[in-house]
Amino acid sequence: MTSEGHILIVDDDAEIRRLAGRFLRENGHRVTPARDAREMWEALEAGPVDLVILDVMLPGASGLDLCREIRRTSHVPIIMLTARDSEVDRIVGLEIGADDYLVKPFSPRELLARIHAVLRRMRMAGGTPRAAGHLLRFSGWTLDTRRRELTNPEGAVVDLSTGEYDLLLTFLENPQKVLSRDHLMDAAKNRTPTGFDRAIDIQVSRLRRKIERREDPEMVKTVRGTGYFFAPEVERA
Repeated sequence: MTSEGHILIVDDDAEIRRLAGRFLRENGHRVTPARDAREMWEALEAGPVDLVILDVMLPGASGLDLCREIRRTSHVPIIMLTARDSEVDRIVGLEIGADDYLVKPFSPRELLARIHAVLRRMRMAGGTPRAAGHLLRFSGWTLDTRRRELTNPEGAVVDLSTGEYDLLLTFLENPQKVLSRDHLMDAAKNRTPTGFDRAIDIQVSRLRRKIERREDPEMVKTVRGTGYFFAPEVERA
């Protein structure tokens, strides 16, 4: 069976590493287990990883700290695991760059479905099927969909997490239209909302902090009771 992706599982629970790893391997993925921060960094330095499954509660550095560190240098998708059904963990994880989360105990099939959804979004966004032109320009900014790279008006590259990239691309492909939260969740996350109503609002807030400046007009406008509206005109080249 060919490998669909290289998955790094970072969890100090040996049983989770064993069971999740075996299930993912049976479904065509290459899996590298890691029990702590040291083993995680060794795995990331050893070669390309397509997705990281990262437990919040780890010995030494927490999963949230590690997620923050990874985001400083990498766009690799991150799915957080938490043993606590805590909204705070989920909000913090999304704000610092995680792309999704799962609460323990979880179904291996649900984990697999979320992994496939993230990897599918990346492949679709990085290819050419969406449209012929791969450069999307707005208010002096440029999004290169082939390189998955956002450049600000001064020519500097702005780092985006996978979730932020998918959300921005959804706005750029639907400029000056009111998009509901459900539409944005389906388009940007490519999965059914899980009941965590603030997830898309957090993603929008993170994106705003990166693309909006005080001296410029607001780009992403809130439509009360409905969703969001991307105001700038978008040019495709």
